Amino acid sequence: MIEKVVVIKNKQGLHARPAALFVQIANKFNSDITISKGKHKVNGKSIMGIMMLEAGLGSKVTMVANGDDAEAAIKELEILLVCENIDELVI
Repeated sequence: MIEKVVVIKNKQGLHARPAALFVQIANKFNSDITISKGKHKVNGKSIMGIMMLEAGLGSKVTMVANGDDAEAAIKELEILLVCENIDELVI
C-alpha cells in the first residue's frame, strides 16, 4: 500500500477535465485507488466520486493505492495534481 498527501496546485482543482484525467490515469493501473479530502474518501476510478470531493486549488488530498503497481499509479496521479497547467501535460 502506498499513501501520498498532495496539495492541489492545478488552478481548476479536481473539477470536470482534471477529474476526468485523474480517472483516465487511475484506470491504467490494476491497483485499487482511493482519494480523500478531510473525512470524505472516494474511489479514484470514479469521476462522480472525485467531483463530489470538491477539491479545489490548495486543497490537501490523500491518495492511497493498493496493488502491484501502486507506486507507479501514485507517481503518475501526483504529477496531475501538482501540475499548475494541465494543458501542458502529456498523458
